[in-house]
Amino acid sequence: MRSFKKTIHSLGFLYGNRDFFPDQLVTEARADLARFCEQTGLRAIQLGEQDSKLGGVETLADARKCAELFKGHAEELDGIVVVLPNFGDEKGVTEVLRLSGLNLPVLIQAYPDDLKQLNPARRRDAYCGKISVCNNFVQAGIKFTLTARHVSHPASQEFAADVQSFLGVCRVVKGLRGVRLGAVGARPGAFNTVRYSEKILEKHGISVTTVDLSEILAKAGKLDTGAAAVKAKLAEIEAYAPAPGVPPEKLLQMAKLGVILTEWMEANALDATAIQCWTSVQQNFGCNVCTLMSLMSEKFMPSACEVDVTGALTMFAMQLAARSPAALVDWNNNYADDDDKCVLFHCGNWAKSLLPDIKIANAPILGSTLGVENTYGALEGRAPAAPLTFGRLTTADAEGRIRAYVGEGELTNDPLDTFGNRAVARIPRLQQLLSYVCRQGFEHHVVMTCSRTAAVLAEALGNYLGWEVYHHRSLPSA
Repeated sequence: MRSFKKTIHSLGFLYGNRDFFPDQLVTEARADLARFCEQTGLRAIQLGEQDSKLGGVETLADARKCAELFKGHAEELDGIVVVLPNFGDEKGVTEVLRLSGLNLPVLIQAYPDDLKQLNPARRRDAYCGKISVCNNFVQAGIKFTLTARHVSHPASQEFAADVQSFLGVCRVVKGLRGVRLGAVGARPGAFNTVRYSEKILEKHGISVTTVDLSEILAKAGKLDTGAAAVKAKLAEIEAYAPAPGVPPEKLLQMAKLGVILTEWMEANALDATAIQCWTSVQQNFGCNVCTLMSLMSEKFMPSACEVDVTGALTMFAMQLAARSPAALVDWNNNYADDDDKCVLFHCGNWAKSLLPDIKIANAPILGSTLGVENTYGALEGRAPAAPLTFGRLTTADAEGRIRAYVGEGELTNDPLDTFGNRAVARIPRLQQLLSYVCRQGFEHHVVMTCSRTAAVLAEALGNYLGWEVYHHRSLPSA
């Protein structure tokens, strides 16, 4: 299991220079970026001023030095920022990335010119140089990210926002390369919707480890009630959420199940799980696993219902972008006659961060056929008004590829009288989105975070990982 909550990011800074432009512009840029890194807590990995002319990259020799530096810090680097204080040398900049062999996200920044200083002593022409660098990158097959404005100063708010978004892209790309997923049990028989291709995921470096649910339940059933691990897990559950009316023996069952799931995840170094949450758990063990899944998701080890493996993958990607827990939800109900609103629901396992009124309860729908006494462990709670990013990854098995959609909206405080984990969402052009979901054969499950990170996800999944992404926007694309 890996942690992606680290607060310090490491970026490689590469300063492009062209010999007949003013050299002092490189020195000034280094000072600007040093201040930026100090203010934002970033760690800069870059050539020293003595390693090349002023620490810039202009010649092949400079490029080789910079490439070796980046290779030496490959494990630490999250991404690379190309800084253009002037036109820059597009060949030198491109050679750094080719020679380093690092397949990292790259952000290209270019300085703006001052209309009052277009004389030879202060002229930059980075506006033009950026286009040349991008042209060379495209020729070389190097993926890159652009700033929102073509040119921006490192002291500007726009650049700060660009870097924060870029760091989100870096987290998603780095996190999804080599992610390890766990599938606990077989998918429910009625849920063809959560079928997926392990082979397609494996082709993209995503592994799936499986285990029969009976093995987990059998081991949990044999645990000694007085075992230290069981007591610790029970205390964790009791501290996590109130459980009014839940029989103590049901909390103990959850604790035993939680111990075995944790041991299995640690033994297999898993980052996320998808669990056969019904109906076998209720029939053969006598409780719901929702509380445990919520607890794991809150700790950035997302867990999806109904063995929805690509749902768990989506949760993992979206929590990396948002740096907050993700929830698997159903596109569940219309909201009266409002075409841009709907009800999001699960019975439910959403992370505690999304549910200020969280409590452990039972699952009335499942209880109607399985017996309410066998469904304790489901959660009750309403997600309040908040920003919303939604998304979904899936394997398009017949085409042999991974596909996704992402978008943004908001959670509202509109009245909603029901049970389980629930929210009201307002999404511009929701009817068009749902038409796309249906026609393209996506699952009824979608993932949400309380964030504004759809653009980050689209950039990471589409540009760098090469997956097909539909980015749903307030206005249709031109």
